[in-house]
Amino acid sequence: MPENSGVRGVKSASRTVALLELLAARVDRPARLDELAEELGVPRSSMYQLLRTLIDCGWVRTDTTGSLYGIGIRALHTGTSYLDSDPRVRAARPYLDEASDALGETIHLARLDGTDVVYLATRESHEYLRTISRVGRRIPAHAGALGKALLAERPDGQLPLPEGSLAPRTENTHIERATLLADLAGVRERGYSVEREETVAGIAGFGFALRYDAPAVDAISCSVPVARLSEEHEDRVVTVMREIRAKIESALSPAAGAPDWR
Repeated sequence: MPENSGVRGVKSASRTVALLELLAARVDRPARLDELAEELGVPRSSMYQLLRTLIDCGWVRTDTTGSLYGIGIRALHTGTSYLDSDPRVRAARPYLDEASDALGETIHLARLDGTDVVYLATRESHEYLRTISRVGRRIPAHAGALGKALLAERPDGQLPLPEGSLAPRTENTHIERATLLADLAGVRERGYSVEREETVAGIAGFGFALRYDAPAVDAISCSVPVARLSEEHEDRVVTVMREIRAKIESALSPAAGAPDWR
């Protein structure tokens, strides 16, 4: 809980959230009791009691031996509820479909969360369909088109970046702040971001901040394999995505009485 919130944090609640986030971050790598206790700095007995409580509630699952732990099905229900209840995600979906139909490429909607962006919706390329959904996954904001589009909406002195060096996703990811800042200056000048194999090898991306917030917290992007990214196709992607951004922003102008979620 932020120190300036004026509310004293509840230790047990913070520990529970930290455990669930740790299990979620491990994706398909289940954890053992000792690993979780050590990672979170919690006594083994306390961690075991917390895990058993969350298993009973469906937030954590365990294997038949009772020695491996992973995120539970209740987390899926909560995550789905977040997407279903968000009016911005709901309103943007038909425009993501429109962009996908027009370009035949992969289209994303994502939201800035701390130093990362989180995928909220994806329309997969007509050429290649992933078998694993990206929705709910997070990537560092400095590492791709979505994040750079949102970072560029903020002054250089107020960028939500991690302390220390920037972690690479590929050999092309910005790991120096100076080169990232130079890139963001170009984003502001163009009005959209470009990344070439900074997040995934072989993939280029074009990101567009959605400015119904100031500064923007949501962005859309189009991902294209570099093998078929001609200059003509790049121009087409930018033209279509600019039009889609304008349509989404127009549809999501502030509504009277609507909650201002933060």
